[in-house]
Amino acid sequence: MTEGTTTKAAEGSDTLTRLEQEGEIAADYLEGLLDIADLDGDIDMDVEADRAAVSIISDSARDLQKLVGRDGEVLEALQELTRLAVHRETGDRSRLMLDIAGFRAKKREVLAALGAKAAEEVKSSGEPVKLEPMTPFERKVVHDAIAAAGLRSESEGEEPQRFVVVLPA
Repeated sequence: MTEGTTTKAAEGSDTLTRLEQEGEIAADYLEGLLDIADLDGDIDMDVEADRAAVSIISDSARDLQKLVGRDGEVLEALQELTRLAVHRETGDRSRLMLDIAGFRAKKREVLAALGAKAAEEVKSSGEPVKLEPMTPFERKVVHDAIAAAGLRSESEGEEPQRFVVVLPA
């Protein structure tokens, strides 16, 4: 092994360890929250796309809907609070993703389909397509779907009215 290869392997290992630590801190924080709210849920941790991913799952997903809120508003707030808890412990900014009762996973499927449909529309018409305003998470999923379809996209506007524009190739 060369020195550069060894260094890259060590950096990858350090990153994985750091992300796993973020997941552990987030899990502890969320377990405390579930206890306070008297809600049942299991916490699943993973590392996806260079970020810690934490999910709260339960046999009774209806109970967890309180933590998702309307259109995921409570979920977004809990994600930010969890990121702050991680930041407080590590001193580093966290990009952790939180999912509750599979809300984000379902939303990701719907948004990927929306992005693919918009890409097909742009391919057939040759004209740009503007989508409805979305959260940063939603825009990221749509941008990824459009890139997978071989097209470009951009975000325009100001929060909370920021939206994706799908551009011809």
